Amino acid sequence: MEHKEDLDPDRDDLPLRANTNHILVRHYVLDLSIHFDHRIISGSIVLFLEPCSRVRTKAEDDTVLGVSDGAESVEAGQSAERSVLHAAADDECIQSSPMWQNSSGGDFTLVLDCCDLDVSKVEEVDVTSVSAMMSLPGVISQNPQAGNVQNLFTLPSSHWQQKHRFYLMCSRAPGTQDEGSLQFYRDKWSLQVRKKGVTSSEEFPRVLRIYYETRPTGGSVRWTKDQDNRVCVYTAGSPINNRALFPCQEPPVAMSTWQATVQAPHECVVLMSGEEPAVPTEDAETNSLIWNYYVTMPMPASTFTLAVGHWRQVTAEVPPASESELRDRMDCGKAAESGEWARLSGVGSSSSEVVKGSSLQTGRGHQTTRSDSAFCYSSLEDEELSVADYSGMVDDGISCSHGDYPCRFTERSARSQRVIPHRVFSPVCLLQKAQMGVLKLLPCCLAAAYAVLGVHPFPRLDVLIVPAGFSSLGMASPHIIFLSQSVLHAGSPDSGENGVSLCGSRICHEIAHSWFGLVIGARDWTEEWISEGFATCLEDIIWAQAQKVQYINLLSIQEKTEQFNLKALLRWRRLSDELQNSKEELQILRPNMEKTGQVSDSGSSTVKHALNPEKTFMQVHYLKGYFLLRFLASQVGEQQFIDFFRLFVRKYHGQLILSQDFLQMLLLTFPDMERKGLTLGAIYADWLDRPGIPKWLSERSAVWSQTRLVEEVKAEVVKWILLSQSHQGKGRKRKRMEPKVNCKELTSDQLVMLLELLLEESELSVASMRALQRTYSLQNQDAEVRHRWCELVVKHAYTQAYGDVEHFLIHDQAMGVYLYGELMVQEDPEQQALAHRCLSLVQEEMDQSARRVVEEMVL
Repeated sequence: MEHKEDLDPDRDDLPLRANTNHILVRHYVLDLSIHFDHRIISGSIVLFLEPCSRVRTKAEDDTVLGVSDGAESVEAGQSAERSVLHAAADDECIQSSPMWQNSSGGDFTLVLDCCDLDVSKVEEVDVTSVSAMMSLPGVISQNPQAGNVQNLFTLPSSHWQQKHRFYLMCSRAPGTQDEGSLQFYRDKWSLQVRKKGVTSSEEFPRVLRIYYETRPTGGSVRWTKDQDNRVCVYTAGSPINNRALFPCQEPPVAMSTWQATVQAPHECVVLMSGEEPAVPTEDAETNSLIWNYYVTMPMPASTFTLAVGHWRQVTAEVPPASESELRDRMDCGKAAESGEWARLSGVGSSSSEVVKGSSLQTGRGHQTTRSDSAFCYSSLEDEELSVADYSGMVDDGISCSHGDYPCRFTERSARSQRVIPHRVFSPVCLLQKAQMGVLKLLPCCLAAAYAVLGVHPFPRLDVLIVPAGFSSLGMASPHIIFLSQSVLHAGSPDSGENGVSLCGSRICHEIAHSWFGLVIGARDWTEEWISEGFATCLEDIIWAQAQKVQYINLLSIQEKTEQFNLKALLRWRRLSDELQNSKEELQILRPNMEKTGQVSDSGSSTVKHALNPEKTFMQVHYLKGYFLLRFLASQVGEQQFIDFFRLFVRKYHGQLILSQDFLQMLLLTFPDMERKGLTLGAIYADWLDRPGIPKWLSERSAVWSQTRLVEEVKAEVVKWILLSQSHQGKGRKRKRMEPKVNCKELTSDQLVMLLELLLEESELSVASMRALQRTYSLQNQDAEVRHRWCELVVKHAYTQAYGDVEHFLIHDQAMGVYLYGELMVQEDPEQQALAHRCLSLVQEEMDQSARRVVEEMVL
């Protein structure tokens, strides 16, 4: 493998070192233990490998390797005994890079992506000791180890349960006795493994076991406390993805399946990417619980997600009790009470005692469990969600283009399942908010996504309200969604549609990732717009559909168009501001341009700008990608474009794509586009390969600025400006009088626009600021509105609302990063003291990237 020197972490590019053109991981078996006292995860991972007969060409790379695999839940044995890592394996691990490079002797090297892990031992697993493997059908090989594993790989997907059992048995087999442990070397970004005398990937061991533990500061894992001040850990979805959680192949093309056993404290819940909601078993010796998860759909290792904490499941009805009463009830182990919680939730209790004792019938082929409020289901059963029902347009003989695995798109039961089984988890103190918002909205959003896109790619969904330090509003992974507490509405339960708009649209955004981002992924990580642009576009469409059910909100086509256009204008303003204040090289959707998707001979590559801290907080891939899709929809028609989404999903599900895969299929489907001069090259030039704003978008934004909803906001802005002018320079007594304004009721999006336009004013009076706050109860609005309100407070030094700013910086950390900069730039001692105080309160729980950016502003 060609080898570059270690990258400086302050530079832009992230290395993907795995030599995926030489050898591929087909399956992972993880056996992990959670240690909150030391903030580490320890255990082992077993890799099942298949050599590539030769380096793939670019054309061959365009076809994703299919992996047939599967698993069923079985009882796990004891976790691997924790190793003493720093003193072990000195003889096997060559400690210096030059010595390692010069000692290869022509031996083949397996290269895995890895960082911030302490590896103690790497050994070849003796698969021949598993006598049951001899019963596998297949070719008899001169190399029994390789032959048995290859026969395991070739089992058809209909035998996924048997395959799972064999993987598990092999993972527990002893190491081979011929030469003991393998040689390995750890550098900053990789783990490299050799076996003496093995000169090719074909001769390399097929099954390896790696003993390791994570580090407390590893970039893939977040050790923190939840909103109840109880310890928890979750995978962060950071730019380095999972290489600091386990050694793996992180290039997207290395799609694999996995199964995992996780041992955690008895009182904790373990949530993970897996096709069944695990029912834990007890380990009496350690007073812990053991959880088992698996997947049968091959996916990139970067999509693997883990969360362990003292969370509770949100039930259909959360009693209006105090936090202490809720905690007492949740922690109570009485059998009668446990049964009541199980009855309410429908899929197991919010406490681990009930989870482990419940019978969970939510697997492949089962109908939806009623874990939410009944009214959503009753309305869903009766509502005509879409005239273009996906189940009617797919024939029984659907032909999948991906490799062999149990695919839901071919299952008749899945094609009629509007709402997949789902659960919601949160800290105790947020149970009521999560119940009023997320749990009630979730089935409607799932049904709406089905109406728009068709078959749900995954058989179930968990939603977790993550700690306050989470770095974004949400993150989607297979079978699990992380949501920030910022999407939970701060107002009253009866605030209606306006009060849950942010929560509903964010849920729809993350659900949309099941189709675009997960079951269809980007083959080159620099093309984030394929995931984020699509999800941003679809969140509006799905949320509009969901509101039909939730609120019987039968908007006219014109009203829906006006709402979409207001959203578009807000996003255009955000994009314009971002592009004016960012480097041009970070504004390009396809930064590798014609080299997109290309890798070295070994399969290694680098991800451009991935480690740039500025990029973490940019939304250009969301917004510019969204506008590209809106532009394309304007060329073919909105409904035709949505129908095309379904056709595209039907063809490309289970695969990785580049921009041209989507665009070329679109141009072939709608040939009039190309006849009008809209070619692939033109789209690249205008939208993907250049910084700045395309001409179409600048022209269309002027149209959006003149719609009815925007004109209503402009009229309100005039009232507030006149009010402010009438109170400037008045006497002290007059200032204290509450001014009266005849204000029109505004939606959340209109309030955001109102505050953004008022931010353009050089001066607003204290009286008008006070009236503005009280008129719209701004401190009780959603986080998007409160963010603009805080910006207004800072700009005009409205000291009476500094408490709102402090609350926002502490509780809405995912959105408040640049608010610190605004506090500092004013050079107001009181505002700067506020920034320092808030940072001191939250810096320990902040996301590492956010903390670094904020500290550069404040310190």
